[in-house]
Amino acid sequence: MQNTAGPQWGNRMILGAVIVLAILWITPLIWVFALSFKPNEFLTVHTDVMFSPPFTLRNYADIIGTSSVFRWTLNSMIVAGVQTFAMLVLASLAGYGFARTEFPGKNAVFLVVLAGLAVPEQAIIVPLHTIFADLGLHNTYSALVLPRLATPFGVYLMTQYFQAIARDIEEAAMLDNASRLKIFLRVILPLSLPAQATLGIFTFLHAWNDYLWPLISASQPQMYTLTLGLASTQTNFAQSEGIGYLMSQAVFAGLPVFVLYLFFQKYIVAAVAGRPMR
Repeated sequence: MQNTAGPQWGNRMILGAVIVLAILWITPLIWVFALSFKPNEFLTVHTDVMFSPPFTLRNYADIIGTSSVFRWTLNSMIVAGVQTFAMLVLASLAGYGFARTEFPGKNAVFLVVLAGLAVPEQAIIVPLHTIFADLGLHNTYSALVLPRLATPFGVYLMTQYFQAIARDIEEAAMLDNASRLKIFLRVILPLSLPAQATLGIFTFLHAWNDYLWPLISASQPQMYTLTLGLASTQTNFAQSEGIGYLMSQAVFAGLPVFVLYLFFQKYIVAAVAGRPMR
């Protein structure tokens, strides 16, 4: 009879390690969420009591009471939504071109794309600012969206995913006289939903939390994104006099991304595991 005690103990140890890591990861989030319901006056004395009274909704009322907060939220939705959609379109087309077509200099162009992964975004801030200032595009949605579309990670991710799809599927479609575009739209694209969902989540998250480029490009309050707008409302002593308000800002800004992840988590798991959606 085969001894299964060893594998069972190994699985239990792995499960225990995962549970411990999950607790360590979620504890700061619970701490932030709990302190967001605490009065600021109370937190100037105590910051180690999370679940005991007093509680208040004043911090969230102060955020909602800010006249521009809904405008900033709308700006973030527009910028993140347009950027995510455009990134999915461009990365899918480029990735399919690199994975399935042949053209002169393909390998050299792909190496240039990969080289872009090594360039930090801070290194190109000054040229970007100069270009958009010369074009007069600052304080526009175009200026907030366009620079972030030149992200090589999306092209690399989609290229690798398309290369993993069996060519037999395309060959069968070609035998039915399907065009290359029809094959891409009707056959390949539906099979890449996990990779697209993963790329979409990462792109939306990066666009939603982006602070550096909006800080440079958006100088008018009506064009602030949510992260930039909430940061502009903080005082110099927010860490000591408004901790609850600061925590409520973090919850308010992070909630849309959390909800979005809950809806698309199965696609992300499928993409990471490298298996198609059922």
